[in-house]
Amino acid sequence: MTSAEWMELEDATQLNTYRKWPISLESGKGAWVVDTDGNRYLDLYGGHCVVFMGHNHPVVVQAVKDQSDKLLFYSNAVYSPVRARASAALAALSPKGMGNIFFINSGAEANETAMKIARKATGRSGIVAMEGDFHGRSLGALSVTWQAAYRKAHESSFGPVTFVPFGDTERACQVIKETLPAAVIIEPIQSTAGMRTAPASFFQAVAKACKEAGSMLIMDEVQSGIGRTGAFTYSEVVGIEPDMITLAKSLGGGVPVGAVLIRDEVAATVNYGDQGTTFGGAPLAMAAVEAALKVLVDENLTERSVQIYDLFEKGCTDRGLRIQGAGCLIGIDFGQPIASFITSFREKGILVGGSTDPNIMRLMPPGVVTDQEIDSFFAILDEIMASKLEEVA
Repeated sequence: MTSAEWMELEDATQLNTYRKWPISLESGKGAWVVDTDGNRYLDLYGGHCVVFMGHNHPVVVQAVKDQSDKLLFYSNAVYSPVRARASAALAALSPKGMGNIFFINSGAEANETAMKIARKATGRSGIVAMEGDFHGRSLGALSVTWQAAYRKAHESSFGPVTFVPFGDTERACQVIKETLPAAVIIEPIQSTAGMRTAPASFFQAVAKACKEAGSMLIMDEVQSGIGRTGAFTYSEVVGIEPDMITLAKSLGGGVPVGAVLIRDEVAATVNYGDQGTTFGGAPLAMAAVEAALKVLVDENLTERSVQIYDLFEKGCTDRGLRIQGAGCLIGIDFGQPIASFITSFREKGILVGGSTDPNIMRLMPPGVVTDQEIDSFFAILDEIMASKLEEVA
């Protein structure tokens, strides 16, 4: 079957919720994917920020194959050697004092779990979130997601949430002091908003305000965690010690899995039966987590993420383009709508993404992308820019 036939077959039965790119992918390796017609694409979208270790990393693939020969699934009703190893590996890389781990299936579930723990621990219900943040589309996570297009038609179901401008230290601290929320949740690098971030002083001031108010600080590092930004978590980059950190995306090297890292004092408030999950922490996902974390360390991908950002920053600066984000979370401001650029890149064999800012392109490249592959991005960019200039002329 051709790609067009596969797309038609999928559309016939899938709920119409995604505006998909007109390609049908069936294989991948490293920073590359291949469609059903045999066309190759350099994936700088990273499978939507999932494949930091690269597509089908052999260490992750082998671990999943080996585990599938042993035991595909059993729930948390029993102990599991592979879960024990994965949990220990994650705890060893996590910030000090945050070695209490709850495995779950996705980033949205991780965020909901963190807010649930905070509400129980504090006895409060209010949450403070940031304008521009995205935390998920399930009902609880959606309540703290800023974009009106996602929230409308559901707001009557949300708990009390107050949004403050991202990066506005004075306003954030004032609202925390006045409302005494159960928690403040922050996406430290706002991905869908174009990889916006804020100064370290903002995060440090909010952390201090939370401590004074007796509120929990939750850092949503579903995308910025697992070494993508120059440290295992971005919380370490900006020098704060949150109460909880949520992870997903890159954690399983391509296998769906999420986790909540919980500070010791907060973990002490959680009792038997407070949380539960059938599939969270299942053996197959745990094998992937253990392998992905091994790749992260063995291949120095955390350090490589900084080098990758520096290469993109130089290339953008040389072309008069503004760049923002950190590590392998990159936003490029073209100063003009980039929808046609995204299409042109895809037609020329490179996958990139857009954002809620129509002028900002998002890149979430794998940590295994090479200098030469980055050079090819800029070579194609130069071709596209030249073509745009010709159209204007």
